[in-house]
Amino acid sequence: MTSTLESSVTVRRRDPKALLNDVAPHLQHLTINVLDSGMSIWDREVALLLRDNTMVRDMAERIMSQAVAYTVATMKHKDVHLGVGKLVDIGVHQLILDTPVYFAMCALYNGGTYRHHAPFVERRGDGLCLRTADFLRSDGWNVDDELWSIDGANCSPCDNKVPDSH
Repeated sequence: MTSTLESSVTVRRRDPKALLNDVAPHLQHLTINVLDSGMSIWDREVALLLRDNTMVRDMAERIMSQAVAYTVATMKHKDVHLGVGKLVDIGVHQLILDTPVYFAMCALYNGGTYRHHAPFVERRGDGLCLRTADFLRSDGWNVDDELWSIDGANCSPCDNKVPDSH
């Protein structure tokens, strides 16, 4: 007789929109600039993506969703080496460039410590981008496989050996 044991472990799905909006109370710098439009933080970051890139709102939201997942995961899992492809990296850079929001993300998700962004010049072609998507999925994030597979194995990693960088 063979018996199988089914896992009762469920992975909680993480909501990038909610996690980004949760940083609002942690904004300490230039709050008038960030909050004066009356938009949520999510809508602000999507609007900035649309302002600076040629894309439709649906694509901007997809990119931002994956960028938030990646950024928060690098803060919560410092021991895991992660990397993004060119498309998702557009959203990561948007978060970092909006420094009041990025500082608030660091305050909330990185224990109050600034998380550096220290990319290598050379892209890697060893599959790190696809492994990152797999890691995000295992960590409870909804992964937009189409966005991650566009770059496939080609990614723009940061140096995980630099203290507190992604």
